[in-house]
Amino acid sequence: MKLQGRAIEGFLARPDPKIRAVLVYGPDAGLVRDRADTVSRSVVADLDDPFRVVELTAKALAGYPARLVDEAAALSLTGGRRLIRLRETEDGVTGAFAALFEASTGGDSLVVAEAGDLGARSRLRLAFEAATTGAALPCYMEDESSLRRVLVELAAAVGLVLDPDAQAFLAANLVGDRMMARGEIEKLSLYLNSSPGRGGERRVGLEDVQAVIGDSASLLSLDDPAWAAASGDFPALDCALGRLFGEGMAAVAVLRAAQRHFQRLHWAQGEIGAGMSGEAAVKALKPPVFFKMQAVFAAQLRQWPPAPLRQALERLVEAEAECKRTGMPDETLTARVLFQLAAMARARRAR
Repeated sequence: MKLQGRAIEGFLARPDPKIRAVLVYGPDAGLVRDRADTVSRSVVADLDDPFRVVELTAKALAGYPARLVDEAAALSLTGGRRLIRLRETEDGVTGAFAALFEASTGGDSLVVAEAGDLGARSRLRLAFEAATTGAALPCYMEDESSLRRVLVELAAAVGLVLDPDAQAFLAANLVGDRMMARGEIEKLSLYLNSSPGRGGERRVGLEDVQAVIGDSASLLSLDDPAWAAASGDFPALDCALGRLFGEGMAAVAVLRAAQRHFQRLHWAQGEIGAGMSGEAAVKALKPPVFFKMQAVFAAQLRQWPPAPLRQALERLVEAEAECKRTGMPDETLTARVLFQLAAMARARRAR
């Protein structure tokens, strides 16, 4: 069974009891883990329960495919449903899942498999989509509006209320990483509880968010390639891409961060064209430009007139489309377009 759109949220809220195995896959590793945990807790509240939770590896199944069927048919000694979890699942274990879907043995265990970005021709993905007792649950990068709703929900779960500006700032900086979003909300909660005179306060403003994440390199690094490209800084761009890709950041997340940055430049140029000063245009942006970067943003506005900005946005959108339809490595496509934009910036700066 293939899940899409609203069906995904419905399944997460109440998984179909007929489903024996769930494949959670996609380029957003944080969202994959978050959704896999959600499905798993529908079976076992404590995911560390040694009597009801079993973790298998793809290597173990490759050497003994029938083990998955055996584990799924086994009963818990302490009662309740059992959970079988697999990490880094690949096409090599398709046979084991095919056997599970064909098996008529009893047992009410649930198998939850996590995988990376599986293509449309992936044998494992196709097996889950075709099975009546299997569910394929994709996890693609969330856009700002989707992540904003998630942030509000995560904040509410820990008793916080995010002001609109705080929501916008977080969503703009966290696109593409659900687990990072969860971590930042937890940090905000700790910050409010530990700040003198603010213990127990529930409302989170923009100033609170900037105070908590202002020095967070892990958060702001997603935007680093865009800033470097727009400034024509080749060494900084190479360093930023190397760091992000080395940490496993998805190329599409980097591209969307760059699209967002150039869209903000384009919007500010529109305001300048309507008569606003450059300084006022920078300050009018929502969410606001981080105060340490306002001078850099203003300099980029002087380098990027409206026409080149439109061209840059077209190239970034096309690069994301190429990541989805070509066989070229996503990281290569992303690096190529960002270095092209950096070259454009440097050429304009030299005039």
